[in-house]
Amino acid sequence: MLIAHLASGQHTSLDDSDMVSCLTPDENHAIDPKDMCLSELDDLPTNPGAPEAPGPDGGSNRHGDETSVMVTPEYELPTWLDVAPVEGRSHDFAVHSQSLGEDVHCRVWSPDDSSGPLPLLVAHDGPEYDSLAQLTRYSGAMIAAGALPPHRVALLAPTARDEWYSASERYSRALYADVVPGLRQAVAVEGAPVGIGASLGALAMLVTQRGARGAFGALFLQSGSFFMPHFDSHEAGFARYPRIVRAVRRILHARDEHADPVPVQLTCGAKEENVFNNRVMAQALAEQGYEARLDEVPGMHNYTSWRDAFDPHLTRLLVRMWG
Repeated sequence: MLIAHLASGQHTSLDDSDMVSCLTPDENHAIDPKDMCLSELDDLPTNPGAPEAPGPDGGSNRHGDETSVMVTPEYELPTWLDVAPVEGRSHDFAVHSQSLGEDVHCRVWSPDDSSGPLPLLVAHDGPEYDSLAQLTRYSGAMIAAGALPPHRVALLAPTARDEWYSASERYSRALYADVVPGLRQAVAVEGAPVGIGASLGALAMLVTQRGARGAFGALFLQSGSFFMPHFDSHEAGFARYPRIVRAVRRILHARDEHADPVPVQLTCGAKEENVFNNRVMAQALAEQGYEARLDEVPGMHNYTSWRDAFDPHLTRLLVRMWG
């Protein structure tokens, strides 16, 4: 069952056999996920050897540009920012990946009074999530308020973001075969980690989870870049657009229930370009046995909006997983 929640707070329950109604800029029609991307791939641009075009998030490893954020007089900050967080400590380490041929760098945050195994939240674009969306402050505040149990946060730093997070099989292999086991060696982890990512980082989390049973116990995906030519042909200048479309097509066209469906909470700005492909992806995951929920929220494609969606949406998922 997919529950599609709208920015207004209303929601609609959709049976697995239903189709998501995707309102495009010029038409309102139902899209069956299995009808997406069937015939458009032959027309995808291919430019072997051409210089890499700017990425869909601005062409650098730092994405979700905060200089584009404008707030209205009615805007209110998340209430958890008023909560004094528990004190925490961080340590940095690197895991060497055979498949990538280089190190993946990570910072792990833990509450000060922690000991023994704790649940783990693993974040793509971790340094940006922390500096621009205050992810570890959120965790500290939720722990202090008693809304979440003590847990750790692993902040993964991408060396080559547009390459690694664009449905790269080599990066997915590195994440489940090297990084997650490396985290378990570095800190005591209770249960399967929960993965969080935004934009391309959300795509990379989903692609990895689908290929590695047990790697993640749940996913929190924000404004996922699930490119579909029907909606996203304007992204065709991105060098890895064809690979992303192929990966998304494989997910949409899976005929059977997935072998390891996990709870997936998606959020996306109701007025974002990505909202159309997120609606289709959420429906496809629900049809494949995932406990998938899409909440369409205020805001756009930036860390302020992603931060503001942590509570209640990430909180609800983590309570579901960790109690």
